[in-house]
Amino acid sequence: MTATTFTPWASLLGGGLIGLSAAVLIVFNGRIAGISDIVGRLLPPWSRDGGLAGRALFVAGLVAAPLLFEAGGYAIEQTVSPKLGLLALAGVLVGFGTIIGNGCTSGHGVCGLARLSSRSLVATLVFMATAVVTVFVTRHLA
Repeated sequence: MTATTFTPWASLLGGGLIGLSAAVLIVFNGRIAGISDIVGRLLPPWSRDGGLAGRALFVAGLVAAPLLFEAGGYAIEQTVSPKLGLLALAGVLVGFGTIIGNGCTSGHGVCGLARLSSRSLVATLVFMATAVVTVFVTRHLA
């Protein structure tokens, strides 16, 4: 088990940038920064709202940010399970969870809570409780 490094300033900066991007998206596009919705609307059938380029740029930014961070000389530590079947199952479960929960952690946890949505509060509590149980099981029982 790897120890987690406490990085309050980097975390504060990252959280601030996430909040800023969510605010910019809602102010200028009138859209919630729900990643599952943005990615889902990149796939056919495409909506006629004309926002395809904006969605593609948003996702490109999500992909480019860690690459630019690493190119700047900062190491990114990421531990991923080598068990491909487990990763595939996790991906499917997350996909179904976003459909059942009508959104993801960014849509509910960042934007929904900021709008004081009770539905988003319940969804975020379920996400976080599931994450706590998952970490406990994988670190202590697996």
